[in-house]
Amino acid sequence: MSLTNKVIVITGGSSGIGAATAKLAVEAGAKVVIGARKEADLQKVVAATQSENILYQVTDVTQPDQVKALINLAINNFGRLDVLYNNAGIMPQGNLIEAKTASWQKMLNINVMGVLNGIAAALPLMKEQGHGLIMATDSVAGHVLYPGSAVYNGSKFAVRAIMEGLRQEEHNNGIKTGTISPGAVRTNLLSTTEDDQIRDLYERSNQAPNGSLAAEDVARAAIFMMDQPEGVDINEILVRPTGQGI
Repeated sequence: MSLTNKVIVITGGSSGIGAATAKLAVEAGAKVVIGARKEADLQKVVAATQSENILYQVTDVTQPDQVKALINLAINNFGRLDVLYNNAGIMPQGNLIEAKTASWQKMLNINVMGVLNGIAAALPLMKEQGHGLIMATDSVAGHVLYPGSAVYNGSKFAVRAIMEGLRQEEHNNGIKTGTISPGAVRTNLLSTTEDDQIRDLYERSNQAPNGSLAAEDVARAAIFMMDQPEGVDINEILVRPTGQGI
């Protein structure tokens, strides 16, 4: 298979898994559009590829109009949309008794509504084309529960449910779906935890032998999912570091 000339849009594309996936996709010959909130970081990703086949646009995935504009950037410049990778996400942590309602709302807006806004923007175009792949970054946290993470777990379980619902509704229309569920990954996601004790626990785990993945490890799984024949739909990849217990 080959990603040559496939048009791929990636949210959360300014760092971590999104940036690593964008770079690998460009290297594989794809035409890529990345979106995120921090323009300077988006510019760094584009510059690092040294390619004319990558564009960026500042995008807040909680704003449907901005997600639609990101999709339109791909359509207007590259003529179609083959893959949408809903990758943006945050990971605030804390026990429910702490009642961090503002933090919960922000996480649901990004982790869940961000995926839904991407689907709403991309699906009509893909159905008109008769093909397309819609992906999302989920998490091991969408498969298992653990204390201090109930709302984050809930947001990631929701992503799995939404993506499976999308698969069931649209598989007869040529639309493929896929979720990538990473375990511990060395990205700046930890900076969004908002709990020093939990952040320290994650950081110690990351430093253990085989305790965490690099962003590029997860990006390779995403590229593998993208790089399949039209008749093959890999719906889910769960990838953990070897040393991770949960």
